[in-house]
Amino acid sequence: MEFQGFLFAIVGGVLPALAWLWFWRREDSRSPEPRRLIALAFLSGMVTVAVVIPIERLAANYIESYGFALAAFATISTLVYSAWSVIEEVCKYFAARWTVLWRHDDDEPIDPVIYMVTVALGFAAAENTLFLLSPIAGDTLLQTVMTGNFRFVGATLLHVLSSALIGVMLALSFYKSKALKRYYALVGVILASALHAIFNFFILNTAEEHLFRTFAAVWVGLVVLIAVLEFIKRIRKQMVS
Repeated sequence: MEFQGFLFAIVGGVLPALAWLWFWRREDSRSPEPRRLIALAFLSGMVTVAVVIPIERLAANYIESYGFALAAFATISTLVYSAWSVIEEVCKYFAARWTVLWRHDDDEPIDPVIYMVTVALGFAAAENTLFLLSPIAGDTLLQTVMTGNFRFVGATLLHVLSSALIGVMLALSFYKSKALKRYYALVGVILASALHAIFNFFILNTAEEHLFRTFAAVWVGLVVLIAVLEFIKRIRKQMVS
């Protein structure tokens, strides 16, 4: 039974992420990225979770020990989740940078968006699996499925949206100088971290019956993102023509 629960957690964590990956790859259907690099980006996102967890624990311990000086501006829990947001967005960006963004296949503006989204989905798949393991260990199957659905429509899409924001900034700087590319990347990470932190703030401080509004805002953000991708696709056409 323990093995079945573990297997269910893996399937429940990974399959939704793969479904979203299929959807986002269609946005680059004209010139799709190599499957081996998509797989590499996805796996790097999963591995990043193992890197992030100990860093987040250290950050939480430090804030809980020395964050009292900032308690007048925010609660300790808000500070912790904000720090975690920064850590996750920075680590996801560097996971993409070190594995796929430096390759020759990253040859058009939409590519960094696709790669950042793929890393984010790999990260979400591993994270969701870990979250599902806890309910499976002691709760009912119904509660496990509800937890999976909650993360499917919430945290998973947040990871996609925040990482895609970094990808959009990379896309906008695609034909610019190296200095400007670094600047745009920094701005992207800052914006992604801020978005992630704001989402966490509302999750922590919003009554459960009103959480739908927070998730609805994420869906609106995804609709805007799809519109922005259409603009990014035209950047390449304008540069080529």
